[in-house]
Amino acid sequence: MELTNQFEEAVAASKTLPEKPSNEILLQLYALYKQGTTGDVDNDGPSNPFDFVAKAKHEAWAALKGKTKEAAMQEYVDLVKKLKENN
Repeated sequence: MELTNQFEEAVAASKTLPEKPSNEILLQLYALYKQGTTGDVDNDGPSNPFDFVAKAKHEAWAALKGKTKEAAMQEYVDLVKKLKENN
């Protein structure tokens, strides 16, 4: 199966996990999704210093800078597969 199809299926599956993942895992999923669909972060992040959620998301995504879209997609697929198996 093509990686893009696996990725799209994993995105759909991530929304139907039996148990909500921890915030750390959710941030990891978000960052891998953004890196896999958009590529490297292209902005300076949230302008509101008190928007802690947006800041955490931006930092998680920025930490993946340089990772290829394909590598991010594969990691996303692997992580969702692992989450499904553990539940």
